[in-house]
Amino acid sequence: MTSDHDMLWRRCGLLGRVLLPLVDQEPWRQARRQETLKARGIDTAAGERMIEIFAALAAHAVALDASWSAAEFGALPLRAVADAAAGKRDYELLAGLPDTFADDRDGQAVNVFRLYTYKGGQYSHRLLLLSWELRYALNVLAERTPTPSPTCGDVFHRAAEAGLPQ
Repeated sequence: MTSDHDMLWRRCGLLGRVLLPLVDQEPWRQARRQETLKARGIDTAAGERMIEIFAALAAHAVALDASWSAAEFGALPLRAVADAAAGKRDYELLAGLPDTFADDRDGQAVNVFRLYTYKGGQYSHRLLLLSWELRYALNVLAERTPTPSPTCGDVFHRAAEAGLPQ
């Protein structure tokens, strides 16, 4: 049986996976992001995967701090996720994660995030750069949403409308 904590992580992981495809509905945004990552010495595929997991970690940290369940996750404001990505220390984003991940890719990406956090130096700088890209992506989605305070649920609704896997 899946615990609520595992379900919460799955919702956070889904947010990370649909984020960039939704932003990339304007193809020039993907090209700009990939150029930016390359210019910063970050492999584009790895960088985009790190942005996805960063989004999941930030959302998870906010939901845990607020003691929200998986069922309540849809009401989580995008602004709070963006603020956590920019304002929480890297190690704070790692607190309270599940022991195992249903998706091995999530487990691998979290381990890379941990490695970057603990190595420090240029790796911490990369996380800072990725947090800026994440915040930008979240702001783009927030601007596209007609509601004044868009939520993670609004992102999931847009993802469903766009035919993205849920």
